[in-house]
Amino acid sequence: MAEKRDYYEVLGVQKGASEDEIKKAYRQSAKKYHPDLHPGDKTCEEKFKEVNEAYEVLSDKDKKARYDQFGHAGVDPNFGAGAGGGSPFGQGIDIDDIFSSFFGGFGGRRSNNANAPMRGSDVEASVYISFEEAAKGCKKNINYNCVSTCGECHGTGAAAGSSPKTCSACGGSGKVTINQRTPFGVVQTQRACDACHGKGKIIDNPCRKCGGSGRQRKSKTVDVTIPAGIKDQQILNVSGRGNAGYNNGPAGDLHVYVNVRPHQLFERRGDDVWCVMPITFTQAALGAEITVPTLDGKVSYTIHEGTQPGDVFKLKGKGIQRLNGRGRGDQYVKITIEVPKNLNSKQKELIKQLDSSTSDKNYAQRKNFFDKLKNLFND
Repeated sequence: MAEKRDYYEVLGVQKGASEDEIKKAYRQSAKKYHPDLHPGDKTCEEKFKEVNEAYEVLSDKDKKARYDQFGHAGVDPNFGAGAGGGSPFGQGIDIDDIFSSFFGGFGGRRSNNANAPMRGSDVEASVYISFEEAAKGCKKNINYNCVSTCGECHGTGAAAGSSPKTCSACGGSGKVTINQRTPFGVVQTQRACDACHGKGKIIDNPCRKCGGSGRQRKSKTVDVTIPAGIKDQQILNVSGRGNAGYNNGPAGDLHVYVNVRPHQLFERRGDDVWCVMPITFTQAALGAEITVPTLDGKVSYTIHEGTQPGDVFKLKGKGIQRLNGRGRGDQYVKITIEVPKNLNSKQKELIKQLDSSTSDKNYAQRKNFFDKLKNLFND
């Protein structure tokens, strides 16, 4: 098996990077290697998994602290002494619990009871959808990595046919009380139990599949319903799909970052859709019935005679479904007038005839401009 790369190197950040810097680097890398953008590319698929694995560790304060001190071994859920694993902390010991015992869980992850159920941490994934899918909603199959309860020992950490034993040294609390004589009297302090290393239980025969941790890293898929009207970079929460909890505690959640691909014609502004529609000089001058693209297909619209560049018309109710609400936004169409190119001599002559037959009354904006210009220099 190839040696894992440094997680900071994977995300392209320095070891002292802030939480925001790590998150920004993750999003950039996840977008760069996302399988949706590179279908069938196994290299990008592996890099995408590597980026997600790195972010899962560096975005979690507990795991980041362990990784900074012990490297990959500090965050490997299979890291233990089961079947000759050689853990520096003793056979079948979960490093999460050791650090929680010694350092208070970096934010209080552990309770006073070493065997109390504890919620698992959240994980993140990302999905790419089209402009139309964001407007109308869709269902997507999300692939992500998380830590799950070991299927062999069902989370106990003990091999089949055996079970963990309550630590006799601490009575299952994971802590022992120490009495120390001082000039001020006897002082009582608590520390992690040396016998069970703060777990409250001892596994004599650890599970070979998970090394006694009771947990394994797995790749999972989940079907997610993306609601109509969702915006780019919004986050969907999928309850109970994150990392497995401890001691039968509930699993964390899955946070899905939604990335909306830009559209070739449409631009979103709130719940409204905007597009730019080119028309010919003749259509603008004489008026015409034109075909306009919308999210629901093509519609016909009659533009009035004398339409000007930059004029905007509205198609009511042709915008985007309001997220978790009723109704839709509107579609706004901005007109541009294309000046013809590559004219032959006959076409040029016809335009000259048109120009010689028009006057200021046909060009209100031009007349208004030169009236202002005349007044400016007469002052």
